[in-house]
Amino acid sequence: MGIDALERRVAYFAGALAMLLAAILLPHLFKNTWVTDSIKPAANNACSAPYHLVGTTCQYRHLTHPSDWVLQFVEIFVLGLGLLYFAWRRKRAGVSVVALLMGLALGVVGLPFLFLGGWLVIRALRLQKYGDPSFVGSSRAARAGANTQRAERAEQRAARREGRASATPSVRELPTASKRYTPKQRRRPR
Repeated sequence: MGIDALERRVAYFAGALAMLLAAILLPHLFKNTWVTDSIKPAANNACSAPYHLVGTTCQYRHLTHPSDWVLQFVEIFVLGLGLLYFAWRRKRAGVSVVALLMGLALGVVGLPFLFLGGWLVIRALRLQKYGDPSFVGSSRAARAGANTQRAERAEQRAARREGRASATPSVRELPTASKRYTPKQRRRPR
């Protein structure tokens, strides 16, 4: 089964978010940009070599070349296009795999994509097991299944107490030997 309307809308939103992230990186591809890295200072408020103490953090400002951003831009752009493509084709597996890949690749910024991929996987498992991807429908089906199992166990316990044999045979019949597949047995000496 393909994704339903809600999943499709969320996947389109995630694809649009990926394209927005790619657009944010786009200006870095055409000119050198200044980037500031920050770390915590040591116990004595001292910073290591390239860092300088600014307020309560150690900061280092350096120039980045456009080639530093190309790989990340291509990654976000291609995975975002893949997300939109699989949402358009209504492929749950494709959307969830691309979302999980993007979430893992982007780190903290990729948390929404990780949540989307995990949410789709959970809904797929519910759909496979209970026939309904929603929380309400799957819990209703699970409750009904548990009630039938409970009733069957109570019936079997009652039958054992009364001494009746259960409906399922406990002794299994052995299959008969086949001429084609069973090797001939040698007689053992007495």
